[in-house]
Amino acid sequence: MAGPEPRADARRCRVDITPSATRQLRKLDPPTVRRVQGAIELLALDPRPPASRQLRGRPGYRVRIGDWRVIYTVDDGVLLVLVLRLGHRRDVYEG
Repeated sequence: MAGPEPRADARRCRVDITPSATRQLRKLDPPTVRRVQGAIELLALDPRPPASRQLRGRPGYRVRIGDWRVIYTVDDGVLLVLVLRLGHRRDVYEG
């Protein structure tokens, strides 16, 4: 299945991952790591894909990958997507 085609006028965002999100990513099994990394890479092309949702009660967005969630913020001024947390849906929203 092919991903969405980027718009011709779209600019690519830089994606940074916090150290805590990197540690969480290392704990996942290899197939899940590939799926999550693929979703994170797609955020560079479209930081607010149709499947993303804005978080309530705090700034940021989330995107679902099966039972896993990626929590991130977008800074349009510098074209930056910052991945703050990732984890299982039952744990990722705590704290």
